[in-house]
Amino acid sequence: MTVIAEAHAGSGAPAKKSAAAAKKTYSYSSDDIKRMLPHRWPMLMIDRAHDVVPGVSGRGVKSVSVNEPFFAGHYPDHSIMPGVMIVEAMAQLVAVVYVAEIVEAPEPPAEGDPSASVGYLGSISSMKFSRLVVPGDQLSLEAKLGQRLGGLRQVSVRATVGSELAAAGSLIVTTGRKA
Repeated sequence: MTVIAEAHAGSGAPAKKSAAAAKKTYSYSSDDIKRMLPHRWPMLMIDRAHDVVPGVSGRGVKSVSVNEPFFAGHYPDHSIMPGVMIVEAMAQLVAVVYVAEIVEAPEPPAEGDPSASVGYLGSISSMKFSRLVVPGDQLSLEAKLGQRLGGLRQVSVRATVGSELAAAGSLIVTTGRKA
């Protein structure tokens, strides 16, 4: 994990520190993400996370390779990343933002596996796919956590390739696992 920056007021004059100004952003490598999420190959769908404000928002990257196992059958003569895998990549970024709140707490838990706090995808709403994602593309992912609804959390997500929107919508995720 790398601390990237601390938000500062834009003017040259001294400013009062607000709660938002005190928020730090973090960057996570693929190895950090493996410690944060329970997912493993072939289902680990994000390569890097950055600009993560724990419990609030973050950005991530998924480099799409022709070697992805789903391309063998979707479609053999015209490789297209399945929409459900794009949604999964966005949902995993949401999990990183959520787990970062635990990992980066002033007094993180002494014991335990932070990946155990990753919940489940509960709902996909208003998801629109605007562009095909193919081998060689780099998906830029964004997630903004919204309000809590009991044990659920509403999230806005989007994925782009370059400046082109590939997918956008809303997710509802659980804030923990129940057996």
